[in-house]
Amino acid sequence: MSFCSTLTASSGALYPPIMYFSLIDKIDTLEPGKRIVATKSLSMAEEYLQDHFPNFPVMPGVLMLEALTQASAWLIRVSEDFAPSIVVLKEARNVKYARFVQPGQTLNIVAEIVQEENNLVTLKAEGTVEGQTNLKAKLVLCRYNLSDTDPTQTLTDKKLVTEMRERFKNLYRSIKQ
Repeated sequence: MSFCSTLTASSGALYPPIMYFSLIDKIDTLEPGKRIVATKSLSMAEEYLQDHFPNFPVMPGVLMLEALTQASAWLIRVSEDFAPSIVVLKEARNVKYARFVQPGQTLNIVAEIVQEENNLVTLKAEGTVEGQTNLKAKLVLCRYNLSDTDPTQTLTDKKLVTEMRERFKNLYRSIKQ
């Protein structure tokens, strides 16, 4: 049993929880199979800034990493024409934080595919503000369909793919459209 299939088996859930918040405001550039460029503009309206930190609001490091992960997941989905219903972070390696992201700033995210092996995709990802690195990491994402291990989940896979396609339309508006 692979790591990805144990995600559902070990949790007892039919599928991992889907994030219903987006830390990506817009996908600027997309080269399927290669790279993605996306942005997250931070404003004081972000609910988590009320507690992080009250007198010095900054985007939490874990959410900066999540923004890199979400952009990377979009690259994988589009590169494979949304074939995997689930794309999740397996591992974040060599994560390095350099600067805070504060309200009024835009985190520019670039992720590039480095390697693909079986159901794993390794990406090099970086977040910058005004040309200066705020964080960088090597991410390993796992892609799969629930029906890979449970054929009764085919309908769930289809629903998830449909939902992801709809979300994608709101994030990326190609010039061709």
